[in-house]
Amino acid sequence: MMKRILVITFILCVFSLSEGCAAGREKYNFNSDWLLKIGDVPNAQAVGFEDSDWNMVTLPRAFNENESFKVAIDQLTDTIVWYRKHFKVAVLDARKVFVEFEGVRQGADFYLNGYHLGKHENGVMAVGFDLTPYMKNGDNVMAVRVDNDWSYKEVSTNTKFQWHDNRFNCNYGGIPKNVFLHVTNDVYQTLPLYNNLKTTGLYVYATDFDIKNRKAKIHVESEVKNDSHKSRKFSFLVTLVDADGKNVKVFKGPDVCLKSKEVKIIKAEAEVNNLHFWSWGYGYLYTVKTKLVNADNEVVDEVNTRTGFRKTKFGEGKVWLNDRVIHLKGYAQRTTNEWPGVGMSVPAWLSDYSNDLVVKSNANLVRWMHVTPWKQDVESCDRVGLIQAMPAGDQERDSKGRQWEQRTELMRDAIIYNRNNPSVLFYECGNKGIKREHMLEMKAIRDKYDPYGGRAIGSREMLDIREAEYGGEMLYVNKSRHHPMWSMEYCRDEGLRKYWDDYSYPYHKEGDGPLHRGASAKSYNHNQDMFAVELVRRWYDYWRERPGTGLRINAGGTKIIFSDSNTHFRGAENYRRSGVTDAMRIEKDGFFAHQVMWNGWVDIESEQTYIIGHWNYPENTVKPVYVVSTGEKVELFLNDRLLGEGEREYDFLFTFDKVAFKPGKLEAVSYNKAGKELSRYVLTTVGEPTNIRLTAIQNPEGFHADGADMALIQFEVVDKDGKRCPLDNRIVKFDLKGEAEWRGGIAQGEDNYILSKDLPVECGVNRVLIRSTTKAGKLILTAKAKGLPEASITLETIPVEKVDGVSNYLPQMTLKGRLDKGETPLSSSYRDKKVNIGIVSAKAGANSQNVAKSYDDDELSEWSNDGQLSTAWITYQLEREANIDDVCLKLRGWRKNSYPLEVYAGNTLVWSGKTERNLGYIHLKTMPMRTDNITIRLKGSVSVKDAFGEIVEVEDKASNTRVQEKADEERYLPIIEVEFLENSKLNF
Repeated sequence: MMKRILVITFILCVFSLSEGCAAGREKYNFNSDWLLKIGDVPNAQAVGFEDSDWNMVTLPRAFNENESFKVAIDQLTDTIVWYRKHFKVAVLDARKVFVEFEGVRQGADFYLNGYHLGKHENGVMAVGFDLTPYMKNGDNVMAVRVDNDWSYKEVSTNTKFQWHDNRFNCNYGGIPKNVFLHVTNDVYQTLPLYNNLKTTGLYVYATDFDIKNRKAKIHVESEVKNDSHKSRKFSFLVTLVDADGKNVKVFKGPDVCLKSKEVKIIKAEAEVNNLHFWSWGYGYLYTVKTKLVNADNEVVDEVNTRTGFRKTKFGEGKVWLNDRVIHLKGYAQRTTNEWPGVGMSVPAWLSDYSNDLVVKSNANLVRWMHVTPWKQDVESCDRVGLIQAMPAGDQERDSKGRQWEQRTELMRDAIIYNRNNPSVLFYECGNKGIKREHMLEMKAIRDKYDPYGGRAIGSREMLDIREAEYGGEMLYVNKSRHHPMWSMEYCRDEGLRKYWDDYSYPYHKEGDGPLHRGASAKSYNHNQDMFAVELVRRWYDYWRERPGTGLRINAGGTKIIFSDSNTHFRGAENYRRSGVTDAMRIEKDGFFAHQVMWNGWVDIESEQTYIIGHWNYPENTVKPVYVVSTGEKVELFLNDRLLGEGEREYDFLFTFDKVAFKPGKLEAVSYNKAGKELSRYVLTTVGEPTNIRLTAIQNPEGFHADGADMALIQFEVVDKDGKRCPLDNRIVKFDLKGEAEWRGGIAQGEDNYILSKDLPVECGVNRVLIRSTTKAGKLILTAKAKGLPEASITLETIPVEKVDGVSNYLPQMTLKGRLDKGETPLSSSYRDKKVNIGIVSAKAGANSQNVAKSYDDDELSEWSNDGQLSTAWITYQLEREANIDDVCLKLRGWRKNSYPLEVYAGNTLVWSGKTERNLGYIHLKTMPMRTDNITIRLKGSVSVKDAFGEIVEVEDKASNTRVQEKADEERYLPIIEVEFLENSKLNF
C-alpha cells in the first residue's frame, strides 16, 4: 500500500496561558498531495483503504477540468468523486487543528480517520471542521466524497439548491478551491466559518472618516473561544501594518477573562492618521495583526487579516466612494470566472491578472452572478481596486420554503466570510426581485453580521421597495432620486474574437449563424466591428442619465460579461462570447471601446480615441471606419491626407462611411468644441508574416513548482518590425519539455481545440496555459508553424518548501496591491449640467386622480388616459419659471412603441415628432422657452414594432411581460415618469 505521509511539527504548550510558554498560530497551505478517484468507491473513507492506484493532484483541481469550454455547460460531467489525503502529526497536547475548505461542488461528506466530520451541500461557500477530537498521533487519513450531480438535493429535506443550475453556474466538480490547515492554541480567535463551526471570526471596520485629512477610527472585533478546561486571562493587542510592512498604530482592548468553553467577542479601537484609503484602481491594503497576550507578555494567538478602509454612501440615486461620486461601470461576470482546460481553478496571481484587466478597461465594478465568488477572487478584487457586488445564491426568481432558507443561510455565511474585504460594496439578495418581507429578512442578516461595513444590500429590480438600498433591472435603464439604480446585465450580444468584419479574412458576414430556438440570433453572431459599435450604443443610454444630469439619475450598469464564459449561449459556438475579452483574456475591440467611454469616475477625466479594427485589407476595399472617442469632433487622416469629419451618431461613436483602403497610416484625431486637439490614435498596415513571437505572462513572484501554479504564454505571428499580423490564422504546433503540464488554449474548431497542442492564432494572436509540476526545474516550449522559423521560450520553476504536502507558502497573502490609478481625488467627479424643475401639480384629460404617478419617482406606477385621443394630454404646473430645453420621459412599452407627441410651453409648440424606441428613457430636446406650464399631448396613433427583439434572456420573459403588461392600444398616452430639465447654463 502506498502512503503519503505528512509530518507537521507542532510547538507545544502544556501550561496555562497565564502560567507558562505560549504557542502561536500557524496557517498552512493544505493543497498538495491529494489523491483523486472519479466514481463512487465503497468504503473509501476507511483508514486502511487501498489507494495506490489513485491519481495524485494538487488542489484546487476540479475532476472534470478537461471539459472546460470543450463541452456546453449542461454536458459537463456530473458524478461522484473521492479525494483522500494521508498525513501525520507528532503530538497534539493543548493544540487545536482546523481544516478550511474554500468550497466544494456540490454536496460533500468529510471524514477523518473514518469518522464522519459532517456534510456541506450548498456548493458555494467555505466550510470548516475541528479535526482535534479525531486526530491521533501517527498516521491520519482525510477523505472527502463529493457529489456534483446537476440534480443534487439537500439530503435532510430533499430540496434542490436553487442556484445549482445547468445554464449559468458551471459545474466544475470536486474540490475546485483552496484548502488550508489552521493550528491554534486551545484559547484562540475563531475562524469566519459559520457553516458547521458556527464561528464568526474577526470583524474590522472604520468609522469617523475624515477623507481630506486622511483620518478614521479603526475598530476591531474578534470572537475568542476558550476550549481549555480552566479560565484564562489575556489582553487583546492590535497592530496596524501598512503595505510597506511598517507599523502604523498599536492599540489594545481591555483585559479579558474567559471561562472554560466560553465564547466572547472582544474589541479594540483607535483613531489613526495618515491613512491610505482603498479606492477604485488603488488596492491599498493593511495587515491587521490581532494578538491574545498573556500576563507574561507572551503571544498565545495571532491572526493576520489583510483589509482596507474606505468610506461609502448610497442615496439620491448615487454611490459615493471616499466622498466622491462614482458612476458604476463594469461587467456582470460569471462567478466561476473560468479558463479553458482548467475551469475556475487557477492560481491567485492569474485571478489578479484577469481582474486587473477589468480595471484596465476602466471598469470599476464586477457584479458576480448568481452565487458568491470564491475567496480567491474576492481577495483579488481587494488587491486590484475593483468594487464587487456579492450575491449569495439564487436562480432567476424569488423562492419560498426551504429554498428561501437556503438562500438566507448562504447570505449569512458569505457575509461573515467576506465582511473584511473592502472591495465588497454591495450584497445582492437576488438575480431577480424579491418580495418586501424577504428584503427585510436579508437586511436584518446584514445588520446583524456587518452593521458598520458600509455596504448596501439590495437585489435586481426592487424599483419600488424603499427598504432595498439599491436596485435596477437587468436590461433596461432605470433612474431614481432615492436608492441607486444600476443595470445588472445590459447588452447580451455576442461576438467571436476571430471575426474582424465583413471585409477581411475570414470574412464573417455580420450576424451569420444558426437560429436559436427557431428564431434569428444575429445579435449573438456579431463580427468585432459591429459588436464594439453595439457596445457603444448601449452604454450611451446609461451615460446620458449619469450624475449631474438632474435629480433623478442612473447609477450606472454592468454589461454581461467580461470574458467569454463556458455558460449558456445563443450564438454558433457552445459557450458564451459576450465578453470584451475571449476566454484567454485577449482583448476584443469592445475592451478598448469601454476603456474610452469609461475614462473617469463620472465625467470623462482623460481624453482618449480608438479606431475599431485593423488596417490590412485587399485592394479596392471600401468600408466604414468606426472611431470611439471622448472628443466632440473627430477627423480621419489616411497617409496624412484629411478624409473628413466623422458623423457623430451618439456620444463616443463617430462613423466614417465608405473609406477606400490604401496601405499606410490611418489616423483619427479628436477635438473639443473650440477645435483644440484632445487625443489621437493610429493604425498602420502590417507587413508580411516573418516570425512567431512567444511571451510569458507569469506569477510576479516567480513560477512556483507546487503543481498548481501556471504560466500564460502568448504566441503571435509578427512582421519584420515585430508588429502583429492581424489576418493570420495559421496553425501553430507546440512541443513542451520539462517540468510543466500542458493545459492549452481555445480557438474555433473541433472541441474548441481544448488541450490540443496544435492551435491556430486568431487575428494573429492566441494564448496557452501550462501548469507546473511539483518538481522544480526548467521547461522549454517550442512553437512551429508552416512558413515561419521555429520559436521557443524557456522558463524555470522555483521550489516550494513543504513537508509531504504541507507548506507555509500562501500566495494569496504575498501578492501586492495594484495602485495604478492613485488615491481618490478630492475634486468633484462631475459637473452639474441639468437642473430639475419640480412639478407642483398636474391636470389631465382623463384619470386626473392618477396624475401624480407620472412624476412620483416610482417606475412601477404610471398615469394614462382612457384611450380617447381627445383625453391623451396632461398639463404640468412647475415650481417656477424656467428655460426648459429637455423633457425626459419614460413611456410604457418603451422598447417597441413610438408615440407621436406635441409639447407646449404655455400655448407655444416647442416640440413635435415621434418618440424613439429605447431601453428606458427618451429626451425631447425642446425649443428653449421660459415657462412654468408645460403640456404633453398625443397627436395620433401609436406605432408598434419591437426594436430590441433579441435581448430577452432566459427567464426575463416574465420581466419583459411586466413592462408591457397592458395592451398597446393606439390612442393611449401612458407616462411612467416625466422630468423637466433646464440647462444649468441657462439659469438666471
